[in-house]
Amino acid sequence: MKPLLPPIVVNGTTISPERIAAEAQNHPAPKDKPGHAWKAAARALAIRELMLQEASARGLAPAPAEIAPGQVETADEALIRQLLEQAVHPEPADDAKLRAHYEAQPDRFRAPTLYEAAHILFAGGGGADALRARAEAVLQELRAAPRRFAELARTHSACSSKDSGGLLGQLTQGDTVPEFEAALDALQEGQISEPVQTRFGVHLIRLDARAPGAVLPFDTVLPRLREAHARAAWLRAAKRFTAELVEKAAIEGVAMQAA
Repeated sequence: MKPLLPPIVVNGTTISPERIAAEAQNHPAPKDKPGHAWKAAARALAIRELMLQEASARGLAPAPAEIAPGQVETADEALIRQLLEQAVHPEPADDAKLRAHYEAQPDRFRAPTLYEAAHILFAGGGGADALRARAEAVLQELRAAPRRFAELARTHSACSSKDSGGLLGQLTQGDTVPEFEAALDALQEGQISEPVQTRFGVHLIRLDARAPGAVLPFDTVLPRLREAHARAAWLRAAKRFTAELVEKAAIEGVAMQAA
């Protein structure tokens, strides 16, 4: 009978089921499909073994580097890094192509939107339903008298901003949690939101002003575009190199098509 967890053999070198099981802890998988983690771990270890074999074939000697204060690479980590530095050759950036990418999607390169907003935060005990009920009651008062926002914030808000009538000052994209920011984006200036649930509690949000960010000049975003290209180009080149190692290798015990 075949073993439940067969060993992996890479060019004659065996990777034990125990090593694969230990590595599988680093590969998340659905609870009802633990085999996915095992296969991912097996592929990762097979690729690691291929790279160590290739480093040996090229005569590389490990030269561990410090990767953090007091933390030095293992010999195997150093060999893999040195191999990739030697073997992976990313395509250099072409500024003309980066400009074409920029000009095709200029809205992706805007400065952050600015908001002026205020809120009333309902937090504390009683559960989400109770907080939402309190927020709905205050919202009814605001619909009847929107100018009472500051007064009601001072009375009901659990945020320190209540001392300034709920005013949050100037906010930029990323300053608040996603649910709060989504509510800001959905509001018209002067409008008060329906109750918004976040991890902090339930909010009533008033948008006072919005200033969409202007499209940034190409020269301003060029360093960011070059950096993004460098990361993507390195990943593509590393994948090609890995695929070449897999193609010429003899690997038993796991299919490498998803490696």
